[in-house]
Amino acid sequence: MSRQLVTIFGGSGFVGRHVVRRLAADGWLCRVAVRNPDSATFLKVDGDPGQVVPFAADVTDMKSVERAVVGAKRVVNLVGILYQKGRRTFQRVHVDGAANVAKAARAAGVERLVQMSAIGADPNSPAAYGRTKAAGEAAAKAAFDEVSIVRPSVVFGPEDDFFNRFAAMARISPVLPEFPAKFQPVYVADVASAIARILDDPDTRGKTYELGGPRVITFHEFLELVLRVTGRHRPIVAIPMSLAALQATFLELLPVPPLTRDQLKLLGRDNVVSPGALTLSDLGISPTTMEAVLPTYLHRYRPQTKQRKRLA
Repeated sequence: MSRQLVTIFGGSGFVGRHVVRRLAADGWLCRVAVRNPDSATFLKVDGDPGQVVPFAADVTDMKSVERAVVGAKRVVNLVGILYQKGRRTFQRVHVDGAANVAKAARAAGVERLVQMSAIGADPNSPAAYGRTKAAGEAAAKAAFDEVSIVRPSVVFGPEDDFFNRFAAMARISPVLPEFPAKFQPVYVADVASAIARILDDPDTRGKTYELGGPRVITFHEFLELVLRVTGRHRPIVAIPMSLAALQATFLELLPVPPLTRDQLKLLGRDNVVSPGALTLSDLGISPTTMEAVLPTYLHRYRPQTKQRKRLA
């Protein structure tokens, strides 16, 4: 394939770096559109010299978005936030940002657009995160008719913020909190492969894909898996939602909150692929199991063993 340009908004993030690596391996010229280009320089080694280029852009700034899509044949918008802080609100990032990218892509004559959303995107969601993800999908569709939507469940991989968070918690906390939700964790490399195939297959135009792993687990099973992989033993305690909400009220005041009241509302709902949805299998991808991957990066949370005495 002759090298063509793809712009990846949010390409230095957890999912983004895997998408960039996959697209670079497929031969694309990758413009990594991020607020701070210096944060994306590590991705340059994932391609030939000049193949992966960090580019200053903020999805909430239309002029920078327009500059970022000039000359691109494909565009991927992966930008999202888990909590609001200052001007980085769900409305500005998830909705206005998605609209800006879609409008700019259409005006620039971009052939394909992929918008990453999330399972749980629902205009009637109790969480602002879920409502604005749904509104972002609608905004992208209104501006770019054939936008393809991907909705992953909880994404796992070496840099994830979910399995790592609870594995770290198990090191210091005497108990682990249990919530009522079920999940269908999906491997980050499978998500990257899905986006790459969507960009390459014209039959995916205008379709929505829900990306989940090979099995659904309860929150209790998730915590048991984390403890088993990390070699830890901790009681798992169901926390009353009222108490958790009180804790979240204070935790969300931290610079990087480990839990917010909005996230708590998400944890009260299942996060699994909907019946009849298009999935990884419709893209020819066999989902990777958690057991095959988690030990490769959660091992660092295992208890430290005594060092062997050095031989004299």
